[in-house]
Amino acid sequence: MNDQLPEVTPLLEVRNLIKTFGRVHALRSANLTVFPGEVVALIGDNGAGKSVLIKCVSGALQPDAGQILIEGKPIQFESPIAAMKKGIETVYQDLALANDLDASANLYLGRDALRPGLLGRLGVLDRKKEREGAAGAFRDLGIELQDVGAPIVSLSGGQRQTVAVARSVVWASKVVILDEPTAALGVVQRQHVLDVIRRVRDRGVAVLLVSHNMPEVLEVADRVEVLRLGVRVARFQANNVTVEQLVGAMTGALKQEEDQT
Repeated sequence: MNDQLPEVTPLLEVRNLIKTFGRVHALRSANLTVFPGEVVALIGDNGAGKSVLIKCVSGALQPDAGQILIEGKPIQFESPIAAMKKGIETVYQDLALANDLDASANLYLGRDALRPGLLGRLGVLDRKKEREGAAGAFRDLGIELQDVGAPIVSLSGGQRQTVAVARSVVWASKVVILDEPTAALGVVQRQHVLDVIRRVRDRGVAVLLVSHNMPEVLEVADRVEVLRLGVRVARFQANNVTVEQLVGAMTGALKQEEDQT
């Protein structure tokens, strides 16, 4: 039922990751594999360890044991900035957007474009360069905003989500991690976000998608990895699995042996 993985070095690999909080074992030797140019969905019931796993991969948490490998090389991310420097960007559910700033300023948040020469050394921003760069990035991803200078607070939920995704894509060279990117969105807005995810993959950047929406997972993902009680219990090719099988793996009703994958 589980399909053989490609015979190439994973872009991102998690091996036997352990993370505890007091007596709570959030990750119990968890594994994860992401290959170049694919969308991998990470699914699991509440308490499965999904959020803890992606926080370890993104540098927001430090694992107690285990390894994280980038292109086959073990690495330790001491902070989210360290992960970002290695080409890993994360979009959490709260989006971390500055509502009073416009879309272009949010795209360059923390990476401000400065004016050339003395003005730049004095910290003067090059807003024209930022707006032009943002407009090009949105256009490449098929994101339609009438005005990149409009404040984030004036945009719809779907538009805010796509701005957050675009910001991660612009700076990510390897992996974009998306935590429930379509939660609370309408049908049209959700479809637009999924289209952006496909475009991200087509640009050669791998996508790790955390989602509870099983039909959505099967629509956009290339592969699905299932966590249960802090352990990867199954992985599937998305075109060769049903929603019922995914739910069965999540709940334990469908028994899978990971060493058969």
